[in-house]
Amino acid sequence: MSDRIEIKPTEHGVVRVFAVDLPPDQVETFNRRNGNWPLQQALGADVLNPDHVELFPLSDLDELGLSGYLEQGHGIPAAELAGLRARLDGLTGHVLIVTSRAFDGQPQVLTPRAPLHLIASFTEETAPVSFDPLPSEAARGTTGDKPGPSDAAMSGRIASLALLVLFLLVAVVIWIAS
Repeated sequence: MSDRIEIKPTEHGVVRVFAVDLPPDQVETFNRRNGNWPLQQALGADVLNPDHVELFPLSDLDELGLSGYLEQGHGIPAAELAGLRARLDGLTGHVLIVTSRAFDGQPQVLTPRAPLHLIASFTEETAPVSFDPLPSEAARGTTGDKPGPSDAAMSGRIASLALLVLFLLVAVVIWIAS
């Protein structure tokens, strides 16, 4: 496979699904997480965090299927899966799922090669940002309707201003007298 996949440092919420074309007895050595990680080499990745990579047999998903796992386990919208549902659920063998977090925010270009075959890339569904008012009455009035300064604070400010004026008057009298 000669596809190039650009990973940007700001990428988040992308889930990439790869078919793994290996016999079952070779998958474990392919997934070994030591200094020489064949999976990282097959992806062509400079940085790959194994905590955000899943390699497993599709038979583990039973009736749920790969499309159900992506929808329920990774938050992929059903509408995004609609056109690929039959293809995803028809896959056999092992599958590799790599999320954006696997790249630790490092920009890089992936060059996946055999035994990996990119099936699809999806974007996780995220809730839209909401600026609804806070539900608690205790939170009301603390940011917009601030009460004015207290009488004691105002008296302190007036006294400070009066002392400043007196100081200036004394300084002027001393300057004129000299």
